[in-house]
Amino acid sequence: MYYVYVLKSKKDGQFYVGYTADLGKRLDLHNKGKVESTRHRRPFELVYYEACINKQDALHRERYLKITYGKRYIRNRIRRYLQGVGEP
Repeated sequence: MYYVYVLKSKKDGQFYVGYTADLGKRLDLHNKGKVESTRHRRPFELVYYEACINKQDALHRERYLKITYGKRYIRNRIRRYLQGVGEP
């Protein structure tokens, strides 16, 4: 099983999209500064994830979520969170 995930930086409010086979471990690596591309934007919170059966599907979904339509999709999916209505 692979996971496509969206993190929100508590420092700058920006999102980061990635994929992994171990979601908990990957989130921990991001927050400990062991991922070069996100080191300067810590700490992060997980705001969205999807499970995929195989790596190819996860990679395809990750690429989609990084383009304009994918970003719009994510914002619609987490709209209540962004408005501060949902549970933290």
